[in-house]
Amino acid sequence: MDYDRAAEALRDFYLRSHRVIDRIMIAQGASFARARLLIYVAEQGPIRSIDLATNFGYAPRTVTEAVDGLERDGLVRRDPDPNDRRAKRISLTDEGVLAAESAERSRRGHIERVFSALSAEEREEMVRLVGKLNDRLVQLGG
Repeated sequence: MDYDRAAEALRDFYLRSHRVIDRIMIAQGASFARARLLIYVAEQGPIRSIDLATNFGYAPRTVTEAVDGLERDGLVRRDPDPNDRRAKRISLTDEGVLAAESAERSRRGHIERVFSALSAEEREEMVRLVGKLNDRLVQLGG
C-alpha cells in the first residue's frame, strides 16, 4: 500500500485549493484568513478574541493583530463585553457585513466549482473516506 501517495494527494489538494481561494479572496479585498474571521464573526455574532483564537487554533496575539487590521479597515469594531469588564466583544460593522457576505459567496462558488468535478456519489464517498481518516486522527490523539 502506498501511504505516501495518498498523503501527498491530500496535501497537494489542500495547498492548491488554499492558494486558489486565497487569490480569489485577495482579488476581492481580503485574504482567505481575514475572510474566515469575518465569516465566523458574522455567523457567531459578537465574540471575544480568545474565543476566535480557540476556534481557529491561533495564538491570541495572532488574532489580536488580525482584528487590529480588520478594525483599521473599518470591518470590525470592539465593544465592551457585558459579562466581563476587562474583555471586548468583536462584531462586524456594516462594511464588515458586506465583506463577509461577499467572501462567503466567493467561498461557496469556489467549493462548487471544485467539487462539481465529482458526481454526487463520489462526493459522498470522499466525505466517508476523509471522515474515516479524521476518526483515525482522533484515535491517534489529533
